[in-house]
Amino acid sequence: MYAATLVGPGRFEVSEQERVRAGAGEVVLRVEGCGVCGSNLGPWEGMEGVSYPLDAGAPGHEVYGVVEEVGEGVVGVAPGDAVTALSYRGFAEYDVARSDAIVKVPASLAGRPILGEPVACAVNVRRRAAVQEGDTVVVVGVGFLGALLLRLVRAERPGRLVAVSRRKDALEVAERMGADEVLTYDEDVVGKVESWTGGRLADVVIEATGMQGPLDLAAALTRVRGRLVIAGYHQDGPRRVNLQLWNWRGIDVINAHERDAALYMDAMLEGVALVAAGELELESLVTHRFPLSEINRAFELARERPSGFFKAVVHPGGDQ
Repeated sequence: MYAATLVGPGRFEVSEQERVRAGAGEVVLRVEGCGVCGSNLGPWEGMEGVSYPLDAGAPGHEVYGVVEEVGEGVVGVAPGDAVTALSYRGFAEYDVARSDAIVKVPASLAGRPILGEPVACAVNVRRRAAVQEGDTVVVVGVGFLGALLLRLVRAERPGRLVAVSRRKDALEVAERMGADEVLTYDEDVVGKVESWTGGRLADVVIEATGMQGPLDLAAALTRVRGRLVIAGYHQDGPRRVNLQLWNWRGIDVINAHERDAALYMDAMLEGVALVAAGELELESLVTHRFPLSEINRAFELARERPSGFFKAVVHPGGDQ
């Protein structure tokens, strides 16, 4: 099989590797696509503590494809089934996952970019945010995750749903995903939320960027005894927080990242069901697709985030 190996900062090399095989309790899937996650950028850019080369196919974990082979003891999935998975070497023609980390995709979704792992992340954030009907909710950051969260939170019937982004084109997507109000960072975001809430500020604020400035803004938008939900992946070092503000307002700070595999898979099941039911839409957010041979360009674009960009997917098709 062909696989991409991250051999150093900013440099994947695609080469022929021995094809992965299914051990007991494992499933091999023929990869149809693997999304580039924001958390992949740290290793690609050369964050501290990463040792090169990474395993072939790593750190690709937003995988979907078709079951190619099942190992001993595997039940519930068979060769030919469309699936998404929680696996970690998806920048390759084939990947392997434990059978309990596989979610079957309905036949109606076969061949479509069902990125189960980030959908599971969004479902977990929605659960941890615990939005109540009538709440004022602000989502800070409208990338792929932020857009999914807007659609999921809209279903909770908030009183007002506000989206904040640096990109005006992203705000158009935010409106499509259900935002009542859209703002850029250049505006008086705190002042406007104060005016809409009679000075009370937001009941729930979800920070979905993984960056210092938006985290500061998210805290400033959170009311007394409100919930500040950290959904962004902060991978570039320590953060400074205004703990005096957090103390004074009695804010509940929720780290919405999930590491329990069973809860992750439960959220993936729910997310795939929402996509199948038409309640969560992914395809318009997959804005860029690259063959494996152009994986470095996919990562460059994910770092640059130009106008119109939401998600890049790498697929094994094309000349390697």
